[in-house]
Amino acid sequence: PTPSPGAATVTRAGTSFLTATTIAAGQPVQVDASTGDYLYWSFTADAGQVHDIAATVSFPGARSGASTWTVEVFDGLRRRQACTAGAQTPTADKSASSVSLGCTLREVRPWAEPWSGDPLPGTYFVRLSVADVPEPDLGAPVEVELLVNADGDGAPADDGELAVPLVPNTR
Repeated sequence: PTPSPGAATVTRAGTSFLTATTIAAGQPVQVDASTGDYLYWSFTADAGQVHDIAATVSFPGARSGASTWTVEVFDGLRRRQACTAGAQTPTADKSASSVSLGCTLREVRPWAEPWSGDPLPGTYFVRLSVADVPEPDLGAPVEVELLVNADGDGAPADDGELAVPLVPNTR
């Protein structure tokens, strides 16, 4: 994915679903963080779109061992969405200066059966975290670059329409 021309760079990340930083497709993200942080961003998805998430984690200092990183995508109901392509959980060896992660989501559908886990229009959340790291490396500084790209014109490939975007029941 490539950033949209003139898009402002986001320099923040949330620490939970509730504090996720809102980004737009094509808007670059550059964040300084620590190993062990959970970083959250949210974006809006329309029917007919296919989203690509690309992230790079750079390690400015020396590390004591290999680390495994993961990028996960959740829909508005906090259901984890499956990736159809991309290195979702790569491992960076001790000598690596960075690791690249990626996830391509399925096409957002305008409607789906209640029991299905199909992606529907609404807000999606990206979570970037380290899944496995040597204890001495926890808290070490990292530099994160993230970009969400949307392909498709928003015209759904199938019939039907979702009346309202999905939101969790808060009652």
